[in-house]
Amino acid sequence: MTVSPRKTAKPRAGQRSSLAAAALAGSLVTATILSAGFATSSAVDRDAFRQLDLFGEVFEKVHSNYVMEPDDSELITGAIDGMLAGLDPHSSYLSPDDFRSMQDATRGQFAGLGISVTMDTEGPAEGLVRVVSPIQDTPAARAGITAGDLITAIDGEPVRGGSIDDAISKMKGARGSDVTLTIVRGDDEPFDVTLTRDIITVPSVTSRIEGDEFAYVRINTFSEQTEVQLKKSVKDIRKELGHDPRGMILDLRANPGGLLDQAVAVSDYFLDRGEIVSTRGRRAKDTMREMGSSRDQFDGKPVVILIDNGSASASEIVAGALQDRKRALLLGTRSFGKGSVQTVLPLRGGVDGALRLTTARYYTPNGRSIQATGIAPDVWMPIYRPGSEPRERRGEADLPGALDVRDEDNARLSPDIEPVECPIGRDCQLERAVELLKDQQTFSSTLAAAAVD
Repeated sequence: MTVSPRKTAKPRAGQRSSLAAAALAGSLVTATILSAGFATSSAVDRDAFRQLDLFGEVFEKVHSNYVMEPDDSELITGAIDGMLAGLDPHSSYLSPDDFRSMQDATRGQFAGLGISVTMDTEGPAEGLVRVVSPIQDTPAARAGITAGDLITAIDGEPVRGGSIDDAISKMKGARGSDVTLTIVRGDDEPFDVTLTRDIITVPSVTSRIEGDEFAYVRINTFSEQTEVQLKKSVKDIRKELGHDPRGMILDLRANPGGLLDQAVAVSDYFLDRGEIVSTRGRRAKDTMREMGSSRDQFDGKPVVILIDNGSASASEIVAGALQDRKRALLLGTRSFGKGSVQTVLPLRGGVDGALRLTTARYYTPNGRSIQATGIAPDVWMPIYRPGSEPRERRGEADLPGALDVRDEDNARLSPDIEPVECPIGRDCQLERAVELLKDQQTFSSTLAAAAVD
């Protein structure tokens, strides 16, 4: 229940603690009245009310005894942040400015560094900001920021002790201004990277002809225009070739996700109706199945999907759907494993921001949960660059507080496959995808033999 306080005259300092306690008590009374519609109040309900009483007492004592007079809004916001951070890595409070920024991001344009981040909430990196994925051709990607990097300071100020929203706010700024991030990468010593802020206009889809006869389509993020841009890209390639492409490489590497409806639309483009993804919440009635509505618009031509540790959320929905339906061959490394659904719940119509709350989990058509384990490729191909050591990439299961992580579950780990050394300037995974598409017999036999984990 959300209780919106009425506007009143500002109380004198001496009155504030008692008024705060009274307001909280009033909230409890209101909650009790509202719960009277149920036949009985469960022990869980009664315990929740006792905990709210405890919160009211703490709130009052802070007002009465803290060394300085605290700010009401900061106390409440801090309490909300702490409550949501204790749930999982993806639930959070969005301030009004953050809510507007998120809306801009889904439209494909926003200001910043081009980086998707989360915050570790336990373990050695507790309180540090972790990079989920940089967005291609943005200041972060050009500076060499990679998935798994830890941000320990922003412009020399430690991020530990603040919230994820605080860190994101500090990374924002005027276009053309600089910000310095202190990065920890693996066991290496911390180093500073200075980036110039820019307006991040992310084309959802980029495309070209690859191998003289195949469509290469990269989806950078799933924004409002993804489906439209995918169809336009294929149409443009057909026009340039003068005929239909023989196949497609769909590149979802380092794609942090985006809108569910766009992931469904992209999957639907390649499928003949049928289930694409299901979302299951805490109650059976919350289960929803997203079904395809059209024929295969790529006419059954072979598709290779490139995935890696940076492929998350909506990317995994597409990869999982086409893999389960035997419509595409997946190549690369295991995806991130972000298989939870976040619902954005505006507060007072967005005036007071919004809650980004985990409300369900994603499941592939075969009923596989994406959460924590991710999607395994059909053709494993880890790579590393000359002069660097192969290193294990972190995924959802490594995030403190992540849902569904089991100590005995090593499914997210790569099998014992020797990484391929890929020279700088070459894309060895893409080259392998083209080879598979050119050899239709090998493609078909590999697809038929692919085991869904």
